[in-house]
Amino acid sequence: MFIDSHCHLDRIDLKDFDNDFNLLLQAIQRAKVERMLCVSISLDEYPAMKALVADHDNIDISVGVHPCDTQEDIVKLQQLIELGADPKVIAIGETGLDYYYSKETREQQQSSFKVHMQAANELGKPVIIHTRDAQQDTLDILKEGDVASCGGVLHCFTESWDMARRALDMGMYISFSGIVTFRNAAALREVAQQVPDDRFLIETDSPYLAPVPHRGKQNHPGWVGHVAECLAEVRGNDVQGIAELSKANYLRLFNL
Repeated sequence: MFIDSHCHLDRIDLKDFDNDFNLLLQAIQRAKVERMLCVSISLDEYPAMKALVADHDNIDISVGVHPCDTQEDIVKLQQLIELGADPKVIAIGETGLDYYYSKETREQQQSSFKVHMQAANELGKPVIIHTRDAQQDTLDILKEGDVASCGGVLHCFTESWDMARRALDMGMYISFSGIVTFRNAAALREVAQQVPDDRFLIETDSPYLAPVPHRGKQNHPGWVGHVAECLAEVRGNDVQGIAELSKANYLRLFNL
């Protein structure tokens, strides 16, 4: 029923599931989550992430380096293209800019972001974008990098409607996480109300940002339904409708 468009399965502490990855997957399946995108944030950790989910056809993967991962050198274009050519890889990223946590590395972040954009266009695969406190620079690089050609999504969106509108004008999608369920997120719910039916996704960003009523706990894809419930309420739809729309959008964006 649901698709979690952004999660980090390799970072979930399996102690909650008797240290058994299959028990985690069973819990996710019971919550009617039929597909997930496990997102890369480090090339050093990418092989282990890929191996973890290799035998599961309902788990897609991306390849990329998170803008806050300053321990790695700037990713090389050819390396990213070679890894991204794998048929299981459906997207490049997550990449982008984060001036909230890592303002001092903004030049390195921008260089890495631009390389990811080049790889995405070379491969014809969309980009997954993380952005925080860097609205204008993010939009500028997306435009200069021709995101309209490769496609992309602003994941875990927390920015303004103006930024969302400008991204939508470039053909991008907007993804909402458990943050949209938080009591202090009224402005974000207003944004969620305005994004067109054919341009939104739902995600957990697990193991982070567990939605209400699980806020403060370790998150997992089985809780993406709470995001759908919130969007159903603010958009005047039902949960089934949100699930179907977000699934169709996921399949379209990622060329599946």
